[in-house]
Amino acid sequence: MNKSNKSQAPFHKIKVGLGASAIFGDTEIDSLQMISLQKIQLPQQQPRKYFDPTAMAGLVASVKSQGILEPILVRALEGGQYELIAGERRYRAAQEVGLMEIPVICKDVSANEAWQIALVENLLREDLNPIEETKGVLKLLALRLDSDVDKVTAILYGLLNDKQRMTDNVISHSEGITVIGVFEEIGSNWESFIVNRLPLLKLPTDILEAIGSGQLEYTKGRAIAKLGDVYEREKLLQQVINEGSSLVQIRKLIGDRQSQDKNVSTPSLKDRFSRALKYAKKSQVWDDTAKQKKLEKLILQLEFLIGVEESG
Repeated sequence: MNKSNKSQAPFHKIKVGLGASAIFGDTEIDSLQMISLQKIQLPQQQPRKYFDPTAMAGLVASVKSQGILEPILVRALEGGQYELIAGERRYRAAQEVGLMEIPVICKDVSANEAWQIALVENLLREDLNPIEETKGVLKLLALRLDSDVDKVTAILYGLLNDKQRMTDNVISHSEGITVIGVFEEIGSNWESFIVNRLPLLKLPTDILEAIGSGQLEYTKGRAIAKLGDVYEREKLLQQVINEGSSLVQIRKLIGDRQSQDKNVSTPSLKDRFSRALKYAKKSQVWDDTAKQKKLEKLILQLEFLIGVEESG
């Protein structure tokens, strides 16, 4: 295989467990070069959103004493500039230390190929949290299926239904073949992903953020989400984060709260309205066009009910 072909195809055949070299392929000595840090820019979209501060501080200390031991991956842009594909933690550590140049491997790939490589490389990380994993897999599938995340989710549930009905669609349908191939690349099980990972994205926003930032394990988040009262759930979430409560302790705390709720009288309509208004102001309903229409109808009904006339 010539050099050109090797640079174009590595992300299609991932050897699970071999780390970045499995994605990027064998690297010739002359492809390793030193590039000015100022010539490297971050891509517009990146799969990794959260960097553990403690781990990052350890990497910075390592780079300060030993330099960059493993080159980052980049692709060439116009004007002598480069775009980072993989190795953002090392890139950020080099910036913090103040290095002028860092070792890189430059690959001749398109923006789409670079994005797929970045997604796969991120999915092979050992410290990947479930939220990052789930979103990363969906983005990778969307690229491979030339679709969007919502349609990919529907496709996955459809494949699971076919499997449960013992039909042949899973292995014969082109979408099913692509899906199974992607999960083989990242060393994961597609059925387990649908059953155990997809439901995570339906968790409340505050719980998703806590899991995504590494403050909360996803099993604990799923347990906390079962608490119906929003105010009580938020209080419990903060308590668990602050105290590091175990899953057993969380279930007991939820049970205690639910028992208390049975003995507490139903809040008045005025209290319920005040609470609903409080959480409505913080919610994302204002950015949702479909929900805005429903909200407008509710406000009109409320204004009519209490006799508020439209100004103007």
